[in-house]
Amino acid sequence: MKKVQILGTGCAKCNELAANAKEAAATLGEEVEIEKVTELTEIMKFGCMTTPGMAINGSLVSQGKLLKPDQIIKLLHSVSNG
Repeated sequence: MKKVQILGTGCAKCNELAANAKEAAATLGEEVEIEKVTELTEIMKFGCMTTPGMAINGSLVSQGKLLKPDQIIKLLHSVSNG
């Protein structure tokens, strides 16, 4: 199962990114765990300097962008199951 981590302090864009990740997972029909990381110290451990950020299986794949579901689907396809 893939794990998607939404990196952000809870702003509107972070929440929208989480919703888009859920939509992408539903579209793929894959079981994806979605976790929100809101502690700044934890966000920085990923190397994310601009929120919203997104990590898949612990690897930072995006920062400072509100990805659309189709963009997230491409990222999920490019990452092997962890």
